[in-house]
Amino acid sequence: MSTDCESCVNYVYDEDYECECCTVNLDEDELVRFMQDSHYSCPYYRLDDEYAVVRKQM
Repeated sequence: MSTDCESCVNYVYDEDYECECCTVNLDEDELVRFMQDSHYSCPYYRLDDEYAVVRKQM
């Protein structure tokens, strides 16, 4: 797993806040671990692979 939020499919631009935000609602314990542990691996991380569909169609 990974914690590279910028490459995650759940990390999207929010027009209301005018910034990139995670769309996953972490519970309180997960959020504390994420903020404090530099080696935390997000269980909701999914690579935002734009070409996955194209490769499947081939």
